[in-house]
Order: sequence, then C-alpha cells, then structure tokens
Amino acid sequence: MDIQKLLSLLFSQLILVFLLLYLTNSQVLQLGFYDQSCPNAESTIHGVGCDGSVLLNSTSTNQAEKEALPNQTLRDFYVIDAIKSAVEKKWPGVVSCADILALAARDSVELVGGPSWVVPTGRKDGRISLVSEASAQLPSPFANIDQLKQHFAAKGLNVKDLVVLSGAHTIGIGRCSTLNNRLYNFTRKGDTDPSLDPAYAAELKTKCKPGDTNTVVDMDPGSSKLFDSNYYSVVARRRGMFQSDAALPNDIQTRVCHSSGFNKMNHFRS
Repeated sequence: MDIQKLLSLLFSQLILVFLLLYLTNSQVLQLGFYDQSCPNAESTIHGVGCDGSVLLNSTSTNQAEKEALPNQTLRDFYVIDAIKSAVEKKWPGVVSCADILALAARDSVELVGGPSWVVPTGRKDGRISLVSEASAQLPSPFANIDQLKQHFAAKGLNVKDLVVLSGAHTIGIGRCSTLNNRLYNFTRKGDTDPSLDPAYAAELKTKCKPGDTNTVVDMDPGSSKLFDSNYYSVVARRRGMFQSDAALPNDIQTRVCHSSGFNKMNHFRS
C-alpha cells in the first residue's frame, strides 16, 4: 500500500468523517458493533489501508458528491474498493462502507504520526449522492470567519472545534483553482490578497499560473506529510493556503483558540 496516496487525501477524509457524523445523528453507534457478526473487521480494514473518499459515481441524470469543489482532489478510489473486497470475502454484506471510511480515516492519521482514537461503528450506507449536498455541507475554502462560525455552529460545533478541525490542513493538497482569485484577482482589479504573505504569494505564483485548475500544492508548506502543529504556525505567518485559513486570525475567539489548537496538536504528537 502506497502511504503517499493516504497523505494527499487526509484532509478530505477528516471532513468526510465530519459530514458522516452529521448525516448519521439518528443512527445508534456503538463500540465493537461488528464483534459478533464479523470479528476482526477493524484489523482487516487497518491491514489493507484506504484513502477515504466519496464512492458513488455520477450518472447521466445526477452529479454525485465527487463533483463538489471540496472533493476535487479525491482520487485512487480503487483502494477503497480493495478494502471493501477484503471485508466482503470474510463477511459478505455486513460491514458498511461508511464505517470503513471512518475507521480508515483514523488509521491514516495514525500512519502519519497523529493520534489514534476509538471509533463507534454501526453506520448505514447511503444510496443517494448529490453534489448539492456536499457543496452545502462541507466548509468552503473561500469562507470568511463569520461564515465558518455559522457553518460549524449549525453542526453543533463551537469555535474551538472550528480551529482544531482546521488543523486537518496539516496534511494534504489543494488545487490552484482555489487560489487563482487570491493570487491574481482578489478584488477584481488584478491584485493579490493583501492578507497573504508576499513571499509566499510569490512562491505560489511560480506553481499556480493564471487560470490553472489542475496543479496541486501542499496545504501545509514544509510539513505536508506529518500530522503536526506546523499548520498553526503557517497561518500565524499569513501563509494559510485558503481564505478560510487566513480567516482564523481575524476573529478574537479563533485567534485565542489558535494556541489551544497548537497545544492540542503538539499533545497528539507526544
């Protein structure tokens, strides 16, 4: 299993788990849900590994979640298929893909130096995948601080949750398409976002040319393959890749929580 394929998709995994939690509030989850029906299911998932992603494809009449802007860097779906196949060989029709995704997200974090945590299982798989739902439920990379706070509050999450979950940007990549306006036309006058460190903006411009929608860049420059606290230092130095990153220091609550997020991530690494 190529660990690099896990790294590039970690942020999307974590956000997907966040979305799954929102969508499964009505389901009763429990530890060891599969202990009787399929023992060792979790170890099988861990042994194969996975990249985490939305799974259902678009059809001629429907755009699936894969098409949503926050999901544009998802790839290597065959890895999830390999996990599902390994589990199905032992326990046909028992373990849901939703649980595989949640467990694999935990294992991926641990593989890159982060913490492990207990994952309740028992999620049911959905049969509907709509681009509109993903676009509405996932935080926008263009959001300002008020929009971010409202978005997280709607999911029952507070400001500290917002800051800590933003730290998932310590791993992974983003497309230049999310940077074009910040770099070249921030106020529609051919200018660069003044909240972006000039040296970092110049560096990004060497990688993301005007109109480039395909090139990808690291979300946490200099530490994009480790689960660490570097993201918070990057944001403090005005080098957050997305507008949603740059928004965190603009509010007294999220600014204060920055230190909490930094300390929390350092605790995970210890």
